[in-house]
Amino acid sequence: MESSQQRARAHSENPIVRYLLIGSALLFLAFFLVTPLLTVFIEAFDKGWDAYRAAIVEPDALSSIYLSLMAVAIAVPVNTLFGVAAAWSITKFDFIGKNILVTLVDIPFAVSPIISGLIFVLMFGAQGWIGPWLAEHDIRIIFAVPGIILATMFVTVPFVARELIPHMQAQGREEEEAALVLGATGLQTFFRVTLPNIRWSLMYGIILCTARAMGEFGAVAVVSGHIRGQTNTIPLHVEILYNEYNFVGAFAVASLLTLMAIVTLALKKIVEWKISE
Repeated sequence: MESSQQRARAHSENPIVRYLLIGSALLFLAFFLVTPLLTVFIEAFDKGWDAYRAAIVEPDALSSIYLSLMAVAIAVPVNTLFGVAAAWSITKFDFIGKNILVTLVDIPFAVSPIISGLIFVLMFGAQGWIGPWLAEHDIRIIFAVPGIILATMFVTVPFVARELIPHMQAQGREEEEAALVLGATGLQTFFRVTLPNIRWSLMYGIILCTARAMGEFGAVAVVSGHIRGQTNTIPLHVEILYNEYNFVGAFAVASLLTLMAIVTLALKKIVEWKISE
């Protein structure tokens, strides 16, 4: 009885303090989140629907959308496969260098996106380590689509793995070991035991990976060369339009990223709800 009363007192709070905290949080969100998001759509439709539509269907804008979707379509599946393999290796096996692998997975979190882009320039640029060989064979990576895809893959590497590792560690190895003892193969164990248990964490990681890939700016800006209509992703195209004082066009294209972010947030909440069940 006494412990329940102590818990009740611990969860109770002075109403004034409670309302101040809630009010402060709401004001902060309204000023730093809601207002900027509303501003994007207000500016995008400042000159009406026709101007908005014209900015979206303009060839350079369509090229940036296509390139962003291409980068996502390649980077996310590759990083999903890597994330599953890395999480499986880290949580299900004991081997020399496991801690090194965990650290390597986290490197993109610690390295600035600008530095990430410069790494690829150092490797594949004209004066880079293998740049001369690439030039001899007429292979372009920097200032071309392959460089954008590589940079996007680098910055999104950790998301799937980092969502799966804690879940799979908590899950343990008992179910997989039991399946193997009963005669299941490695693939059967994965698809019938492991995958059903991690499916929502996997979806969560894929959603975060996709959101980061769509919105990546720093690393892509370094390797893209800002070639209009060829190597500009959506964020880079927004920057160019804004620098040209084409505010309606910039905010119109930016509104697409905002809508994608809202959809991503909705999917994220659904997956969180499924995980908590």
